[in-house]
Parts: sequence; C-alpha cells; structure tokens
Amino acid sequence: MHGYDLILTLTGGLGAALLFGFVTQRIGLSPIVGYLLAGLLVGPYTPGFVADASIAEELAEIGVILLMFGVGLQFHIEELLAVRRVAVPGAIAQSAVATVLGALLARSFGWDWPAGVIFGMALAVASTVVLIRVLSDNNDLHTQAGHIAVGWLVVEDLFTVVALVLLPALFGPEASRTSVWSAVALTALKVTVLLVVTMVVGPRVIPRVLDYVAGTRSRELFTLTVLVIALGIAVGSSLLFGVSMALGAFLAGLLVSRSDYGLRAASEALPMRDAFAVLFFVSVGMLLNPASLLANPVLVTGALAVVLIGKPMVALLLVWAMRYPLGTALTVGVALSQIGEFSFILATIGGDLGLLTEEATNALVAASIVSIVLNPVVYRTIGPIEQWVNARPRLRAVLNRPPVTPSDLQVSNAHGQRSRSHRAVVVGYGPTGRTVVRLLRDNDIVPTVIDLSVDAVRALREEGIEAVYGDATRPETLAAADTANAGALILGSAGMDKGMDIIRTARQLNPDIRVLARASYLRDIASLKDAGANAVYSGEGEVALAFIEDILDTLGATPEQIDRERERARRELFGEV
Repeated sequence: MHGYDLILTLTGGLGAALLFGFVTQRIGLSPIVGYLLAGLLVGPYTPGFVADASIAEELAEIGVILLMFGVGLQFHIEELLAVRRVAVPGAIAQSAVATVLGALLARSFGWDWPAGVIFGMALAVASTVVLIRVLSDNNDLHTQAGHIAVGWLVVEDLFTVVALVLLPALFGPEASRTSVWSAVALTALKVTVLLVVTMVVGPRVIPRVLDYVAGTRSRELFTLTVLVIALGIAVGSSLLFGVSMALGAFLAGLLVSRSDYGLRAASEALPMRDAFAVLFFVSVGMLLNPASLLANPVLVTGALAVVLIGKPMVALLLVWAMRYPLGTALTVGVALSQIGEFSFILATIGGDLGLLTEEATNALVAASIVSIVLNPVVYRTIGPIEQWVNARPRLRAVLNRPPVTPSDLQVSNAHGQRSRSHRAVVVGYGPTGRTVVRLLRDNDIVPTVIDLSVDAVRALREEGIEAVYGDATRPETLAAADTANAGALILGSAGMDKGMDIIRTARQLNPDIRVLARASYLRDIASLKDAGANAVYSGEGEVALAFIEDILDTLGATPEQIDRERERARRELFGEV
C-alpha cells in the first residue's frame, strides 16, 4: 500500500496546491499562501481527504535539498560585495534583534533558551521566494533598493546555512557527551574538510562531467546530471562528513554556479525544485492545527509583531542611518517583513531535535501565512508614503537627507551605458550568427550571443564578446542576456526549435524590441510573425528570388523590370505589402 499511498499523497497534495495556488495568485497573493492552505486542507486537522504525513515529509526533504541547491546556484559573491557595507551589518543587526525578540517572547511562555533562540532565528530569516517575487512584481529587483534587499537576504541565508550545520551538533544525540565548544570545533573541522574537498576536487571534476554530458546535446541527460550532482553531494556530505544535506546541496549549487553551466542548470533543472518545493510548503501546512492557534493567540500575535514591526523597523532605521533615500529604506524594510521557507526548515530541525513543540510550529506557520499575505499589500503603500513625506517640506528635509554613497555601493549596469539601439541579442552562433555578430561590431552595435555550445560561448568570451550559455526558450536565459535593454533580437538559426516561444518571452521582457527571425520554410513565416517577429526571412524565399533575378538578367530584362518582378515575387512569397 505504500506505493498507492505515495500516489494519493502526490495527487492530493499537488492537486490542492494547484487549486489554492491558482486562486491566491488570481487575487494578488503569493501562491505560497495557497500551498500552505492546501496543506491544511489535506492535513489531519481538517475533514475529508488526509494525505500521508510521513510520505509528505520525505518528499519535502527532497524539496529542502533542491531549495538549498537553488540558493547556491543563485549565490553571487560579486552582488554581495557591491552592497556589503549596508547588507552585511544590516543583516547581522536585524537577525540579532529579531532573534532576541523571538527568544524573549518564547521565554515569556516558559520555553527554555535553546527553544527560544531557534524560534527567534526562524522569525528573523525572510523568504527568498517571496522577496524576489515582490521586488519583481514592482519592477524593483534591479534597483539600488532591490540589490540591497537581495544582498541582505543572502547574508541571512548564510546564517541559516550555518545554523543548519550547528544545531544538530549542539543539540543532537551526541551533544550531551561533548562540550559546546568541542561540538562547535568538531563541526567547524568537518565543514572545513568538506569545503576543501568540494572546492578543490569539485571545480576539477564537475565541469568536465558537465562538458561531456552537454556534448551529447540531450536536455534530459543534462537535467539528470545536475540533479544527481545536487543529491549526490548532499547525501555524501551527510554520510561522510556528518553535516546537513542542506549544506551539501548549497555547496553543490555553488560549484555548478561557478562553471559555465550555472545559468542552464538554473533554467532547466530547477523546475524540478519548484515541484518539490511546493510539496515542502504543503507538508508544512499539514502541521497547522487551527485549534492550537485559537488556544495561543498571544503567541501568534507576538510572533507577527516581531515579523511585521520589529524586523522592518530595524532595517528601515539602519538603511536610513547610512544616508540612503527614504524610499530605499522603506523598500528594504517592507520587503524583508515576512518569513517563509527557511523559517520552516529551522522549525523542522528544531522539532526533530525535540526543542520546538507543535505550538511553536503552528505559530510560525500562522505568522508566515499572515506576513506573506500582507507583504505585497504593504509594499504598495511605499509610493504613497513617499508622496506624503515629499508634500511636507520640513519632514522631507529631515527624512530625505543628501545621500552619501560609497563607490562600492553604487549599482553598476554595464548594459545601461549604451542605448537600446546599440545593443542586440543574437540567438545562435552558426555561420549566419557569426556573420551577423561581425557586422554588428563593425557598426558599433554591441552583440550578446546566446548559444547552447559551451565551446562557442567560451571562445566568444575570450574575444571580449558578451555570451550566455543556455537555452533561449527559458526566460532566465533571455534575462541574463539583458534582453530587456536591447534594441533588437536576432534569431540566426534556421528551423530553430520553439522560435515562437523565444519571441513571445522576449516581448514580455521588452515589448519594444525589434525581432528578426530566420525560417527554414515559407510556411513558418506566418506563425513567427503572429508570435511577434517584425521581419522573417526564409531560405526558400531568398533562393526563389535569386533564381528570378538570374533568369531575368540572362534574358536581358532592364533593372526596372527586375525590381518590379522581385517586389511581386516578394509579395507572393513573404506576404509583404
């Protein structure tokens, strides 16, 4: 019956998540709220279908590994260094204040200090998924405030990774036989050895493996390889070094991200992560006991006060104190005023160690649901608050002090230094693509090439040409090529698979971009134009035009006659007016 229970749990959990996620998305809330509510629906505390909690937890474990692998893939040292003077001290201070407030709240309910500290840490760390979503929906992800918020969150995530390693060592079964300091030292030694092995051996082995697999041109094999790397390093880290699988997955993501395959891995392999992450949220929602919440409203209210008032106030004051504009301070503070996946991971580990009770988990789940629901709503008040302040000269003079921005805090945008008309994205680096790139450079237009040949991408980068290795049908790949700030998109390969999808995605990123496409057959022209191409050129049509010109010229036709017949043939072949 185990296999049948697995299918029922998958079907019921994902089905409920789909339904509630769709509803919450349509009403302007985060789908995470829907996933948590779906877990409540299929959990043991509501009537009707009840999913198997143990199976859900096992599947959720895979979700945690893939989530941490995704964090490692998206972790860029450069982005953190660019905002280090505000993100590092800010994240440290905010995490410390939130942890202390949460611990004091827990102590007021009679909990011991270890439980209080874990509860406070869970309240301190914001959700990566929610923060990125809110910033993206409001077009703030690539602003100064967006970079600070993301850098801030990276530091918080690193704290969480460290906590995931240290908690079992400090409070696990063997903690009673060793002192706290020896446990920390032993853990530090294990982590150091793991880091040395992964950072010395990994960069020499993993890129070669990915090179070999990418050479097969099989998307399935590439995706499978990335998943095996993520799960293999995670499990190996746990079995060989005694650290959490989450840390191993994070390191695996770092290794892949530092190779030429990081973007492709993120765009092709991580949809699997999203599916298992949904099951993780569903499994957390199954833990929510509404009766327990009604019995402890003060605890839930206190947790919400820490998340919705304590955390954003600390962030706002710190960013403002460093002489950033009020809007930037408000954006960072509000964006971080929620909790999500990492809070649940900490709570799960706390429960496994026997430190956190069901009461604490319910309070965290409730605080997460409410904060995620309110976050996009509160975010929309930033603009009106700025307008209200600007309408009062005295208040504006106090709050909007002249900024003092060190050079390392300035957000650079190499693409933005050129106008859109002088940037073009070229998909495909075959014979046509090479010619197009050469002509673009000769005419002072900066090309960015997208190709699935890692050798071609490496060669282009050595020549100083911007190149992205990845599948152009993926939105992440087009975004990495900065399609949003390009004047033209050129599909240089004939018969390109899913060319229409590329065009539609590019139009979503940049509605004004001029799209030039190449088609193998005349019958493909209409569909490419319907997808949004401005001009489509077909080999069949160009050959026919060349034949007509040659025949007419041989027969002694005048240039005017040749031009007239060429235009008539072009109208017939390409449907041009």
